[in-house]
Amino acid sequence: MTFEQGTLEFTEAEEAFRLEAREWLAAHNPGRLPSMDTAEGAAAHREWERTLASGRWSVVTWPETYGGRDASLTEWVIFEEEYYLAGAPTRISQNGISLLAPILFGHGTEAQKERYLRDMTDGSLVWAQAWSEPEAGSDLASLRASATRVEGGWKLNGQKTWSSRAPFADRGFGLFRSDPSAERHRGLTYFLFPLDADGVTVRPIDQLDGTPGFAEIFFDDVFVADEDVLGGVGDGWKVAMSTAGNERGLSLRSPGRFCAAADRLLDLWASDPQPHLRDQVVDAWIGAEAYRLYTWGTVTHVEAGGSVGAEGSINKLWWSDLDLSLHETALSLLGADAELSGAWVDDYLFSLSGPIYAGTNQIQRNIVAERVLGLPRGGR
Repeated sequence: MTFEQGTLEFTEAEEAFRLEAREWLAAHNPGRLPSMDTAEGAAAHREWERTLASGRWSVVTWPETYGGRDASLTEWVIFEEEYYLAGAPTRISQNGISLLAPILFGHGTEAQKERYLRDMTDGSLVWAQAWSEPEAGSDLASLRASATRVEGGWKLNGQKTWSSRAPFADRGFGLFRSDPSAERHRGLTYFLFPLDADGVTVRPIDQLDGTPGFAEIFFDDVFVADEDVLGGVGDGWKVAMSTAGNERGLSLRSPGRFCAAADRLLDLWASDPQPHLRDQVVDAWIGAEAYRLYTWGTVTHVEAGGSVGAEGSINKLWWSDLDLSLHETALSLLGADAELSGAWVDDYLFSLSGPIYAGTNQIQRNIVAERVLGLPRGGR
């Protein structure tokens, strides 16, 4: 793939990869499944993960030895475009394959990779993200959940909240304070833990629609062996920031999701043109296309040896605001019928959380101001 002056050109091999993905999805895509925030839906989504893995489409960029295709980053974005264009289901394994796996590849031991990676690919092992606490959300370094050294491992105590996928997940990953005397960003260790361990209590949190998409997790002297420390003891902040970079940058919200939604918005407009909403529809389509081109620029940068740093916060700001405005426009077009629209209203409710998760947009604007633009910290 080459990307110059806003023009994309793909190789014959990349176009062949796109066609293979499109044809496979056309033959196997089950369409919209029951909400994965229900027991029935979680089981259906796990089955879809098994189907994806059977065709080696679950984790296309991973090494073949772990169930992938050794695909390039370009091919991954191509697959994501085709995936969302086909209207395929949301991925229940996303926390594992998009957030945890890159960290396992970068910081994990060979034993950890062997133990966890393959089971992520087919939905056998679903992970919950356990970062936030009642008094530690965007200010993650203020967390209080503790890890105390014991023979052969650690005892975890404390509480995590807003843990995505936790009600129906198998294991969790998160930060705990292993050295209370250290500075805020030091003395933190990254742990992997089973959600059915002695001392773990998972308390679901009902959403607006009554389904438990999140949960509180309580730890009462939960034993975790040394083999489930991810990265070095005390290096948790460095590991966590690697995860945050993946979450805000390329891995969590690929442009295919927004381009597919923008295309559906255009179809909705075509079925009932409303001149007073024309500019909002056009803005949504332009925003999705701009995000797509920005992402391809990032792909070019990464494949040339670069990395996604603080610029990932720009990504996060863009897609979260775009998602919200796009769905607000769709509901405005639907008018009184919006509440009966099914997918549109469901996706709108989810878009409301975009400016909050993966680091609130207020915090992301501070990061962009200070680390990208070089502006002084507030209050100086």
